[in-house]
Amino acid sequence: MTAAQPEVRTAAGTLRGSREAGVAVFRGIPFAEPPVGALRFAAPQPARGWDGVREAVSYGPPPPQPGMFGMDALAQDAPGDDWLTINVWSPEPGPGAELPVMVWIQGGGYAFGTSGLPEYDGACLARDGVVVVTFNYRTGVEGFALIEGAPANRGLLDQVAALEWVRDNIRAFGGNPDRVTVFGESAGGGSVAALLTMPRAAGLFHRAIAQSVPGPFFTPELAADIAAAFATELGLRPTVADLSTVDPALLPAAGDAVTAKIGQWAERWGRAAHRTITFAAVVDGDVLPVTPWQALADGAGRDVELIVGHTRDEQRLFTVIEGMLGEVTPEQAATALEALAPDGGSRYHEAFPDAGPEELYELVNSDWLFRMPSLHLAEAQAAAGGRVHLFELTWPAPGMGGAFGACHGLDVPLVFGNLSSGQPAALIGEDPSGEAAELSARMRAAWTAFAIGGDPGWPAYDTEHRLTQLFDVHPAVTAYPEEASRLIWQDHTFAPLPLIDRM
Repeated sequence: MTAAQPEVRTAAGTLRGSREAGVAVFRGIPFAEPPVGALRFAAPQPARGWDGVREAVSYGPPPPQPGMFGMDALAQDAPGDDWLTINVWSPEPGPGAELPVMVWIQGGGYAFGTSGLPEYDGACLARDGVVVVTFNYRTGVEGFALIEGAPANRGLLDQVAALEWVRDNIRAFGGNPDRVTVFGESAGGGSVAALLTMPRAAGLFHRAIAQSVPGPFFTPELAADIAAAFATELGLRPTVADLSTVDPALLPAAGDAVTAKIGQWAERWGRAAHRTITFAAVVDGDVLPVTPWQALADGAGRDVELIVGHTRDEQRLFTVIEGMLGEVTPEQAATALEALAPDGGSRYHEAFPDAGPEELYELVNSDWLFRMPSLHLAEAQAAAGGRVHLFELTWPAPGMGGAFGACHGLDVPLVFGNLSSGQPAALIGEDPSGEAAELSARMRAAWTAFAIGGDPGWPAYDTEHRLTQLFDVHPAVTAYPEEASRLIWQDHTFAPLPLIDRM
């Protein structure tokens, strides 16, 4: 072993990594057996050990990916069925360092995602004195479709298995298994919220950061109906016996096909069809007993210190991607308000009397999908006596002449410090400004300080003062700034989305 090739001994065997940007890096470590063959659609099983030294310098292959954003091509470029792998960045590998651990869960609508994207490189965070962990989990049909004969929420079970691996092995990398913070954004933030709820995850982490928590969770009835639509595309039944015969690389195409014609299910799938959501965690009563909001209100997360937050302009990213920026019609705004707002939209017109169709469209979509679910999670934690800190990112991304605003996903490159790698370059620009770098440094400092000592640098949230950290060029702590939306949604319950029986 050389200084450039650090080695660690895990429970399964010895790993040889690399040293990059001042930290030791170990990639592509199996934390569970490949979920194929006899293990297809099964709960994750512990990875087998190996003899000798295993090279850990390359990311493991991603799980099967759909066509959106070119994710299928990314999966084809890294073939293989060892989808369940983990990656570690450590400033001080080896037993005895006892550093805090930050475990990242990436987003992707529960439909796609892989830990190998350059924006998730953990070196910058790790240099601030924490061990950073990222990992793959099953998405799409493999991870979240409700299939007869398979456990629900297999993607969440993969996350638990990764956290169990951290518990059992992270000391070898310099981490302390009793100081673990999970953090994630979008579907990753929803996963963090779900883990707070899951009995299987109890004790595996001690702090949590949930960024842009999505509101949609599914009832079993809705999830089963959507899974049946996937299977029908293939001429099969939604069972393990039928779907396990399909090449994993081909299965995401069934999801793409259903997504492409989701309007035909609008009357059965309701809000899920309106927002083209075909995957979400399922409140099945076993893996996920209840929704995160109910669980936290009942005290499930009282002993876990929590950060929750969202961006100001969550919807803007999707408006740009869908080519609707500057094109939203009054009819489209009215449809969104009727489909998503708690009262069909009348209170939005009262609260925002000067708002045009596009602003109303973005407000109700942002509120329903991310802003109000995140706020309600914080309020549930505070009401139950738990500690929670609330934030909102208000800094507008400079990419495309500022068209993105403070959009969904902008917090991810700022937190990781990877401002010009991969997708973030479109938001922040090829040559990040000094103010972007300064804001990133503040957010990284807050996240790592929270992981290290539980204090991100601003007061805890309570339902009297509602103090919120605003991240911008000039940061501030103020009362929650989206008060008009809060009042519209204050009595809403984010219950699991149901199947609408129109028969």
